[in-house]
Amino acid sequence: MSIRERLSGNEAISLAIKQINPDVMPAFPITPSTEIPQYVANYIANGKMDTEFIPVESEHSSMSATVGASAAGARALTATSSCGLALMWEELYVAASNRLPLALALVNRALSGPININCDHSDSMGARDTGWIQIYAENNQEVYDNMVQAFRISEHKDVMLPIMICQDGFITSHAVENIELLEDDIVKNFVGEYEPENYLLNPNQPMAVGPYAVSNYYMETKMGQRTAMHNAKQVILDVAKEYEAISGRKYGFFEEYKLEDAEYAVLIIGSAAGTCKDAVDKLRAEGKKVGLLKLRVFRPFPAEEIAAALAHCKSVAIMDRTDSFSGNGGPLGAEVSQAFYNARTSVPAVNYIYGLGGRDIRVEDFEDIYSRLETIAATGQITDQFDYIGLRK
Repeated sequence: MSIRERLSGNEAISLAIKQINPDVMPAFPITPSTEIPQYVANYIANGKMDTEFIPVESEHSSMSATVGASAAGARALTATSSCGLALMWEELYVAASNRLPLALALVNRALSGPININCDHSDSMGARDTGWIQIYAENNQEVYDNMVQAFRISEHKDVMLPIMICQDGFITSHAVENIELLEDDIVKNFVGEYEPENYLLNPNQPMAVGPYAVSNYYMETKMGQRTAMHNAKQVILDVAKEYEAISGRKYGFFEEYKLEDAEYAVLIIGSAAGTCKDAVDKLRAEGKKVGLLKLRVFRPFPAEEIAAALAHCKSVAIMDRTDSFSGNGGPLGAEVSQAFYNARTSVPAVNYIYGLGGRDIRVEDFEDIYSRLETIAATGQITDQFDYIGLRK
């Protein structure tokens, strides 16, 4: 039986961590993810978890300790945001290249500078090529559900990669919503016990973790990571199907919202999808055939599936909550454009940057975007291939 509760996103992911009850959680506080280790530490102090909590002196140490715990055979995770993730940079690659199935609860926040503590995706998108699985949430329900599924995905024998569970700073992390929780024993049975095959503390199989790789072997390790990331696609779908059976909530690579007959579509990640849905509903009531594709899984990137889902549209807007400063838009825009090219999809697509540093995006902004898409489809002309949405006049 599901349990109705009112929780913030940070509370929701912390409760999921309590139910998972990992072996080790090192952590260092940083806004807006500080509440996650705080809540977990309280659970431990009150005897509701037996996780070993390790307070460390920095985020680099936090990920280092998580890597060490995972390599030793423990189920381990940590949490961070923004500059904390940047300080972990070296260790992100270490975790992925050593095929350690640890987890990171990332509360998305703008990277400096100038200093800003509000939401955008510059932190996680900057880490997009570190070899981590990345899953994003629109709301607090999805934050909870994604965390419960995380270790089932990362620990699968065909994957064995670290996983990043992302949510939007303050917008979901500190906002309270009604959500449905699973009972503790159901989560425990779903996640299961971690039984690693190879780990440092296994006396029957001595091994090294993170040795120097000469040129004759380095490329093969990268190919192994690539194969594991490819395998993760099917594992994510399989775990989601099992999760639907116990929760009634369906997940995949993305959510299609009124997209089946849409002529104009927006592709977006994270909490702003909720605002876009309001715009879709409003425009649908006016007879406009508009829709939304909300991307949940960014790594592994479901390129073929995205291209297929949008192939029938007359025009598409790809929304990035960070700028890659390539002069050609944001990271999502670049990857979707490549997906369209590979699939020989000729749908006109534009890439818009929005919400940097926590800037609001409103229903009216999405209405304007759909209007732009309608003009592009009617005229065949694209005058704003890459543009910022919501700049002050």
